[in-house]
Amino acid sequence: MVNLPGENWKGNLTTIKNSGQCPSCNRFLENIDLSPEEYNILKERIIKDVIQGRDTFRKTTPEELEEFQAFVNKRPPFDIVIDGLNVAKVSARHNSSQILLDVVLCLAKHNLRLLVLGRKHMLKGSRDWDRRNMAIMQKKADFFFTENVSEDDPFLLYATLHSGSHCKFVTRDLLRDHKACLPDSLTRRLFFKWQRGHQMVLSDYVPGKRIKFEPVLNYDTIVQTTGSTWHIPYDDSLLKRSSYEVPTKWLCLQQK
Repeated sequence: MVNLPGENWKGNLTTIKNSGQCPSCNRFLENIDLSPEEYNILKERIIKDVIQGRDTFRKTTPEELEEFQAFVNKRPPFDIVIDGLNVAKVSARHNSSQILLDVVLCLAKHNLRLLVLGRKHMLKGSRDWDRRNMAIMQKKADFFFTENVSEDDPFLLYATLHSGSHCKFVTRDLLRDHKACLPDSLTRRLFFKWQRGHQMVLSDYVPGKRIKFEPVLNYDTIVQTTGSTWHIPYDDSLLKRSSYEVPTKWLCLQQK
């Protein structure tokens, strides 16, 4: 416990529950979800400045992007969008198609609508991309295969945002380049908040034994106050965290 001289405050280092409740003061931290208005602002800016921005067609073509948008628009909203190549390369020691298959089967058990983004070379059959594994996956999830030179991120963002605020995405990519394309600090803040609340990162994989995702929290990981309490994320190391890595320790300050 920490007492602040001259102030009627007491402080404790604590670990916030997955529910967002602080064990020290029993208050709940702010929800990480964007309001409908904030979500629409972010969606419009992402589509205009990132997906349809001037640099996008270095990563795809107008025809391919149009084809993808039609593909997504014809289907019910997805629950999870998966960057297939990014997930498949989580371990260089294991077969790429087997890793992706294990992840798809793990998520499909929960009756979720899945979209996997891949590239056309994954369909040709190779040591890395077993045709049988690909066939099994395509029975469990929708797939969209881009040209081999295309980048996946614009498709990942479009499909996730188009599906609605419930939809999450799976990638280890930090998406820094796309955040940098946004024109103002408000939209960048909304993007970062949306990313923290929607990005699923495969952090541990052992074939046939373990698939572990970093937790996607429902509370925001910023300094916040109610007036009589303060909650401050706390790092006991100077190492820089990735955007999907959230602080585990908090300083809870309560006014006496």
